[in-house]
Amino acid sequence: MTDPIIRVEGLGKRYRIWHQAERQRYTALRDVIAEKAKKLFSRRQRSEIRDQTSDLRCPTPARASQEDFWALKDVSFEVKQGEVMGIIGRNGAGKSTMLKILSRITEPTEGRVRIKGRVASLLEVGTGFHPELTGRENVFLNGAILGMRRLEIKSKFDEIVTFAEVEQFLDTPVKRYSSGMYVRLAFAVAAHLEPEILIVDEVLAVGDAQFQKKCLGKMQNVAKGGRTVLFVSHNMAAVQALCGCAIHLQGGAIKATGEVELIVNQYIAATSLGENRPLRGPVRIGDSLRLLRLEFNPNPAVSCAPLRFLIEFHTEHAMIISEVQVLFYSAQGVRVAIIDFRACGLPANLEAGHHWRGEGEISSLPFVEGDYQAGLYVKAGNFQGDLLDLASIAIRVRNTNGHVPAPARYRGLIELNFTAQFQASASACCA
Repeated sequence: MTDPIIRVEGLGKRYRIWHQAERQRYTALRDVIAEKAKKLFSRRQRSEIRDQTSDLRCPTPARASQEDFWALKDVSFEVKQGEVMGIIGRNGAGKSTMLKILSRITEPTEGRVRIKGRVASLLEVGTGFHPELTGRENVFLNGAILGMRRLEIKSKFDEIVTFAEVEQFLDTPVKRYSSGMYVRLAFAVAAHLEPEILIVDEVLAVGDAQFQKKCLGKMQNVAKGGRTVLFVSHNMAAVQALCGCAIHLQGGAIKATGEVELIVNQYIAATSLGENRPLRGPVRIGDSLRLLRLEFNPNPAVSCAPLRFLIEFHTEHAMIISEVQVLFYSAQGVRVAIIDFRACGLPANLEAGHHWRGEGEISSLPFVEGDYQAGLYVKAGNFQGDLLDLASIAIRVRNTNGHVPAPARYRGLIELNFTAQFQASASACCA
């Protein structure tokens, strides 16, 4: 159980990109018409024209240049049996390229990969499906591609069809399936045929919320059964819910690897505009309203401790500010809470050149430690809408009176401030 089921050593993948140094001249319609008109000349005139232009050849395009692009470079890691590893990174970081190499779809340029066991890959919608075959036929075809025996596929067939929810269209060619039906059936085949390793790329984004929840539950069951899962997603909440460890890829190389909570937080911090970012300069809202300040104090703040806030507008023309709400988002983009200033006196009727200032205090900030973003919803004059990522707030752990709190990933987003009393007494057991 401790031996790695996947071992990647010095993996690299190079692509050769060609650049055309000089483009050939585009032949327009007027050029064709002019060429036809020349043919109306006499034979002698045409001969003279050919003589005069015989040495005027089209310039030969310069030789195309080439460039080596390394989608992956010197990537090394290990995955043990039963681990669920998340692979995160921005678009173009090399995630899909690495999964294609692990799935034996693409050959690496350098390095080597050692895999023990059968691999089932779900990299793209309908991978391994033949569009002219029915859903029933594709289940057996895809299972065979994954190395399963027909008897093994038949034993799981009913479970696959029930999970995919395509009973009504089972004998319909899959070319007539919607993308959602495609991905449901493809995932069902890959997850139910019990491979030792399940590789899932960002295909679950195609399904609806209910199906995504169903898939996450299935992958958790797969992992609990001792099988290994590699999961690529831009949904950080799904990565944290499913995975125990993670790899952060950047520019084709591993930037960090380790416990999923730590890696996700580092990735979010690296892709955000900066921790504890204050509002930078006035933000224009509509035609005449400007946001001057949006501040939180202290920042970093402490979970379950007070937090003061300040917001200030300036209007160039007379207007009515009907609604102002401060919006709080988690690092994964989930809206956590709002402050609605209508409870404190809005709407406000402002004259030209006036300021509107709102300040107050949250008596006990109920957020679990982590990084949060703050934005606004504003309805004023001719403007109505959200303004996101205006400021950031870092929340730190509160005083725990000596005990070590459970990891933040297990505690949700809200920290409940509570008191409790305990009493122990002797009692007789029932016979």
